[in-house]
Amino acid sequence: MRRRVWGTAVVLGLLAAVAPVASARASDTASGGPLPLERHFDNSAVSDDARPGEADFDGSGASLSAQDLAAAGWMPGRSLTVQGARLTWPRRAAGEPDNVRADGQSVRVRGRGDALAFLVAGTGGTETGGTGTVRYADGTRSAYRLTASDWRTGPLATKAVALPHINTPGGRLAEKARLYVVTVPVTRGREVSSVSLPRNPALHVFSLAVRPTARDWTGSWAASSSGYTAVGPWTDRTLRLVVRTSAGGPRVRIRLDNTFAAAPVRIGSATVAVQAEGAAARSAPVPLSFRGTAGTEIPAGAQAFSDPLGFEVPANAGLLVSFHLPGTVTAAPVHRLALQTSYVSEPGDHAGDGSAAAYTSTITSWPLLTGVDVGGGPGSVVLLGDSITDGEKSTPDANRRWSDVLARRLLRQGPRHNAVPAYGVLNHGISANRVVTDRYPGDGVSTDTGGVSALHRLDRDVLAQTSARTVVVFQGVNDVRWGSTADQVIAGLREIAARGHERGLRVLAATIAPCEGEARCTEAVDAERSAVNAWIRDADDFDGVLDFDAVLRDPERPSRMLPVYDSGDHLHPGDAGLAALADSVDLKLL
Repeated sequence: MRRRVWGTAVVLGLLAAVAPVASARASDTASGGPLPLERHFDNSAVSDDARPGEADFDGSGASLSAQDLAAAGWMPGRSLTVQGARLTWPRRAAGEPDNVRADGQSVRVRGRGDALAFLVAGTGGTETGGTGTVRYADGTRSAYRLTASDWRTGPLATKAVALPHINTPGGRLAEKARLYVVTVPVTRGREVSSVSLPRNPALHVFSLAVRPTARDWTGSWAASSSGYTAVGPWTDRTLRLVVRTSAGGPRVRIRLDNTFAAAPVRIGSATVAVQAEGAAARSAPVPLSFRGTAGTEIPAGAQAFSDPLGFEVPANAGLLVSFHLPGTVTAAPVHRLALQTSYVSEPGDHAGDGSAAAYTSTITSWPLLTGVDVGGGPGSVVLLGDSITDGEKSTPDANRRWSDVLARRLLRQGPRHNAVPAYGVLNHGISANRVVTDRYPGDGVSTDTGGVSALHRLDRDVLAQTSARTVVVFQGVNDVRWGSTADQVIAGLREIAARGHERGLRVLAATIAPCEGEARCTEAVDAERSAVNAWIRDADDFDGVLDFDAVLRDPERPSRMLPVYDSGDHLHPGDAGLAALADSVDLKLL
C-alpha cells in the first residue's frame, strides 16, 4: 500500500478552498435567506493550461481550459446574452470555485419575465437533472424541472458554446467540452425573488438569470441561423442586408447572433435605413448603438441586441441593416436561403453611406442578423418550418413567401373587421430542416445549412423570440422523405406542442403537403405522411389545425400537388401555391 503524507501547506490549502463554501452555507443558515449564486460556488471547473491539475470539474480531475474560454470571448465577469437572457460568466480566476453542484441551495435572483435561464453542464456522463422551486415576491411558488446535457458527451446541436480541449492532470486532450443554456418557465407577471436548485451533484450551475419579457416590442422580421459556413473572407467590409418588415413601429432594435461559432465576432458600427432601391437608402442611415457604444464584440454562441432607437419603421417595407466588420471574418452563422439580394462593400466602414456606390458585390444569404424588432405593437406569430416556409422556389427579391402574404393579410384588415391584431410575422423556416434529426451537426464550419432539428432549435427560434404569441408548426415532409416514421414525427410534434404550451404560447399545426412525383416521395413515404396528417387532424395537442394538405392537393390525385400550385419540382409550391396557403389561414386561429 502506498502511504500519502499530507504536509502543513497542503492542509492549509485545502482548508482555504473549503472555507468560502462553508462560510457561505453558514451565512445562508444564519440569515435565513437566499444568497447570490456565487456565494454557493463549491466546485472549480476552469484551469490554466499551464496548471491543468488546479481544477476538478467532474471528480476525475478534468476541467475546462481558461485559454479556450478566453478565445471564445468568455472572459471572467463578462455578460453574455444567450436566448434573450443576460447571464454572467463567473468572475473567478482559473482554479477558483466558479460553479455550484446543485444540492437544493436557495439562490437570490430577482426579476419579472417568461423564463429562468441557467448556464449549466452535467458531469454524470448522461443528461442529468432534477426538480427545483421558484419563489415569488408575493409569497407564491412554482416547481420547475431542470435538465442539463453532459459536458463531454452531450449534443453539440443545443450547446451554447463548445471548447476544443479538455484539461486533465496528465495534460490536454483534443476533445470538445460543452456548456449549455437551459430555460425553464416561470409565472408571467410575478416577480421572482429566489430559486431553490435541484438536488443532483452532477448538475453544475455557473450562472442564473430571469429572462425578461419583451414588453413594448414586437418582432417584425426574423431568420434562423441555418448553419455555420465559410464566407468572404471579409476584411474591413460592411454588410448591407435587405429585409422585409411585417409590423411597423416608432422604434427599432436589431439582433445579431454568433450562433454555432467558436470565436467572437467584432461589429465596428451599425445603421438602419429604409430602402430606396438596391443598396441605396431613402434617407441617411441612422446609427445604432450597443450598450451606448457604436460597436460590440459578440462572444461565441452569444447574441447582441442594439439599444432602442427612435426610428419610424414602416410596415411591409424594405429595410437596410448595415454593419461594419473591421476584422477578418472567414466563417459566420448564416441563413442561407434569403431569396433576397444583399450587399457587401468595398473596404471601409460604409454603414453610414446613403448611396449604393460602395456596395460593389452581392450575397444571397443573411449572415449574423437574426431579428428586427419594432416598438409597441401586439406581438408576433412565429412560423416554424422547412423549405416551403423558407420560400424555396418563390420569386427572389419579390417577398412572396407565405409568411409575407400572411403578414400583408394581417395588415390589410379593416378597422371594422379585424379578426386578430396585426401581429408581426417571424419566418423561422429553414430549407432541408427536419423535426427530429439534425442536418447541420450544430458545430464547426460546414456546407450543410439544413439547420439543427426543430426540437433542438425550438428554444432559440420560437420560445426566445420577441413577443411571440402563437407558433405555427409546418414540418415533417423532410423527416418522412429521409426515413423517419410517422410515429417519430408525431412524437416530435407532440413535444413541440407541449413545450410551447408550457411557455404560454398558442400552438397551431399544419398538415404536411403532398409531394408525389418528387424522387424521394414514394408510395411508402406518402403513407407515413398521411399517417402524420391523420393524427394532426384528430389530435388535441394543438390549439388549431391549418389543413395545408387539403389546400394544395389535387382532388383527383390527393398524393400529389395541384399542378397550378406546383413550382415544377413537385415538392415546393410556387408563388401561387404559397399565396394559397397564406390565404387559407383562418386569422382567428392566430
